[in-house]
Amino acid sequence: MPETYPINIPGVVAEVHAVFDRYEAALTANDVSVLEELFWNASETTRYGVGENLYGWAEISAFRRGRQTGAFQRSLMRTVITTYGRDFATANTEYQRDGHARPGRETKTLLRTADGWRIVSAHVSLLGETI
Repeated sequence: MPETYPINIPGVVAEVHAVFDRYEAALTANDVSVLEELFWNASETTRYGVGENLYGWAEISAFRRGRQTGAFQRSLMRTVITTYGRDFATANTEYQRDGHARPGRETKTLLRTADGWRIVSAHVSLLGETI
């Protein structure tokens, strides 16, 4: 029989939500040091963006440091955080970036590490025309 994990323990959800909020604030302020901190510093970490596929913390860091985005605003339209046990979680959100016509989606997979909650995988995409 497969092992089961309690879903959405309130205190764990609160912890992950705090990390989610911290990441969102860092993202919109372009606070690269916090963005780097919140990704797991490992070669197994991945981030698929709108126009890039990044493998490992070093590639993610180089992308953040080389990006000229600056601060921006966006509205979150729906966020779903789900925790599985005490050490694993997903965070999914829909967003609309100010000044952009296409809405986006973002998924983060988080793991509790010795250094706290870290993003081990992320995926960002824009909605639009289908092929």
